[in-house]
Amino acid sequence: MKRLLALLATCATVLGLTAAIGPQAAAAAGCKVDYTVASQWTGGFQAAVKITNLGAPVTGWTLGFAMPDAGQKVAQGWNATWSQSGSAVTAVGVDWNRTLATGAAADVGFTGSFTGANPKPTAFTLNGVACTGATEEPPPVPADGTPVDINGPLHVCGVNLCNQYNRPVQLRGMSTHGIQWFSECYNAASLDALAKDWKSDLLRIAMYVQEDGYETDPAGFTSRVNTLVDMAEARGMYALIDFHTLTPGDPNFNLARAKTFFASVAARNADKKNVIYEIANEPNGVSWSAIKNYAEQVIPVIRAADPDAVVIVGTRGWSSLGVSDGSNESEVVNNPVNATNLMYAFHFYAASHKDNYRTTVSRAASQLPLFVTEFGTVSATGGGAMDSASTTAWLNLLDQLKISYANWTYSDAPESSAALRPGTCAGSDYSSSGVLTESGALLKNRISSPDSFPTS
Repeated sequence: MKRLLALLATCATVLGLTAAIGPQAAAAAGCKVDYTVASQWTGGFQAAVKITNLGAPVTGWTLGFAMPDAGQKVAQGWNATWSQSGSAVTAVGVDWNRTLATGAAADVGFTGSFTGANPKPTAFTLNGVACTGATEEPPPVPADGTPVDINGPLHVCGVNLCNQYNRPVQLRGMSTHGIQWFSECYNAASLDALAKDWKSDLLRIAMYVQEDGYETDPAGFTSRVNTLVDMAEARGMYALIDFHTLTPGDPNFNLARAKTFFASVAARNADKKNVIYEIANEPNGVSWSAIKNYAEQVIPVIRAADPDAVVIVGTRGWSSLGVSDGSNESEVVNNPVNATNLMYAFHFYAASHKDNYRTTVSRAASQLPLFVTEFGTVSATGGGAMDSASTTAWLNLLDQLKISYANWTYSDAPESSAALRPGTCAGSDYSSSGVLTESGALLKNRISSPDSFPTS
């Protein structure tokens, strides 16, 4: 299945086929369409469709195409009004993207179902004109090929995290432990190892607010975070700034601190390509409406300085989409945060959170942009034996759904969730297999496998 998905993601760019539509239509060359199967699962799939207008400007557009198999059906779409009659599918532009200047593009997409085969459509029209334009060559990939160099600034498209080519990507990386306790673990040697040996795409910077964290020295902790952002940037990794609220569980307790902190780091890092903001780590003992209220006050502070960066909001029940509180994703789906370029956090610990949590993620991923900003291979306490079977099942699912993740933790903490053996951070060796715990060895093996970042 993974090889099939890679093949689809690489090869499903659809060009208008001149031979299929005749020379007169080809001469019009009014548009081009790139159709990509972003992910596929048993009986279902998600498609991204990029429409580029190559003709005169249009105000109001309708995309048309035919499903090539009778079993293919559109289930739910975004960024357009979707309909299907028999095999014929139409997508009509909405208010904010209905005008397309010459050379402008609209990004739309849908989830669908299929029975039997799932071939891609091969002919598209825009306002009745066949889309026959040729795909432009993508910009060259920089020679060093770091994750940030390849993908550039990220954004949310549909339910995916997407790169500068508007293609879904999955980031795989590690989270620090609390930087107030393990600052010695985050130096030039350790981050070199993470970027070069682990080939990590991102570093999550866990800045606790309480527990001897930010509230004790706001200026000092803000400076530490900014330094780690710079160190990640220098190594081509994304930096996920985590406002690590845990106790108390209501993020509104720290609302004023959050506004002060994010106003500062957003203003300072707004011009960087590698920064993602996580505004509440694990809300607990609090309703979704309270979390939403917090998010809708903090996000405008970030947007005032950094209008385009991705923001991640924690969810109810220790960022379990409410599952740990006996709920599910429906409360978020039915009452989403009023913001754009937004994702929702999901956390799990493999030995404690198994099939019912995975079922929720599988279902929610077709409706919500999800980012696993923290997970462990052990129990929810951070200790106990590693559950390799459950961890592998989780990572396979996240790979299938292209959901990004950060593992807890890149540290030598005396707990089985840590990737490094106790005492490692007192030395200079972060690369050899001898410094890795059982959890660290499993995660390094997964993270260091080649990325498949699409560039066209």
